[in-house]
Amino acid sequence: MGTKQVRVSERLYARVEDEKREGESFSDALERMVDGYGLLDFAADVENVSDAWDTAALEAEFEADDEENREALDEELP
Repeated sequence: MGTKQVRVSERLYARVEDEKREGESFSDALERMVDGYGLLDFAADVENVSDAWDTAALEAEFEADDEENREALDEELP
């Protein structure tokens, strides 16, 4: 089996390191951590969570934050 290099955040790297068992490689730990969890599982999880979200409130909050950021940038930029 070949290998590939991937970039992961320091937070994820630390998490995998914490989860590694004695004698287990980084790759083995990652495989164990995600084994049996595929894209369809992820899609189902997102669908279940998104049903509980108040999307209108989230969009309004995003728009308000966006407007604040634009105003702050307008003040900072000449």
